[in-house]
Formats: sequence, C-alpha cells, structure tokens
Amino acid sequence: MLGTILLVVLILLLLGAIPAWPHSRSWGYGPSGGLGLVVVILLVLLLMGRLPF
Repeated sequence: MLGTILLVVLILLLLGAIPAWPHSRSWGYGPSGGLGLVVVILLVLLLMGRLPF
C-alpha cells in the first residue's frame, strides 16, 4: 500500500517538474532538483530496507 502511494506521488512530481507549461518555464532547476532529492532519499531508504518494495 505504501509503495503504491509513493509511486503515484513520484509520478505526479515528475510530471510537475517538466517545464512544458507557460507558468513553470521560469522556475529553473528548482522542481527537478527537488525531485532528484526525493528520488535519492527514496533510493537510500529502499537500499536500507525501510521501504516495503
């Protein structure tokens, strides 16, 4: 259950980080950098065995 929720949130963050919409073109690397940080944290937790994947 937790794994599915994390996967959905990660996909939504990935779609939100794409600078394709006019309101997000001037944001720069902020959203993709934040998404990268979330992915790194999830990978560390997965490798430590804290996530039920």
